[in-house]
Amino acid sequence: MQTTIRKSSFPTRCLLAGLLLSAGSAVMAATPSPTSTEIQARYERERAVCLSGKSNQDQATCLKEAGAARDVARRGLLDEGNADYRRNQLDRCKALSGDEAKDCRLRMKGAGSVSGSASAGGIYRELRTIEPAASAPSQ
Repeated sequence: MQTTIRKSSFPTRCLLAGLLLSAGSAVMAATPSPTSTEIQARYERERAVCLSGKSNQDQATCLKEAGAARDVARRGLLDEGNADYRRNQLDRCKALSGDEAKDCRLRMKGAGSVSGSASAGGIYRELRTIEPAASAPSQ
């Protein structure tokens, strides 16, 4: 009996989300459908990631999914999922309150520094806020 392991497309969605976030902060809903040149350029970027080995997938699967995403985009059916992705980011801050919640939302929107990766076990977001020390009482 042979066991087949099927890899999830979750890493590809994470990769696509990362590429979209790094491309700029423009609101996708207000942007017209991508042109064939833009679709091909995105495919070439995704293909380069696949070939570099940084995709969290085996190369064959990564290339197959990049090609499938290009084909779906050409038909105008590619759902970028940005609204859900952003909503998920901000949902992480709901358990916090006050300044902690505000700082969390700022980190999720890109303020501060980011290190780590999903493949390394997690993404660490840090935002440093400098607050003036309380003045000493007069004597």
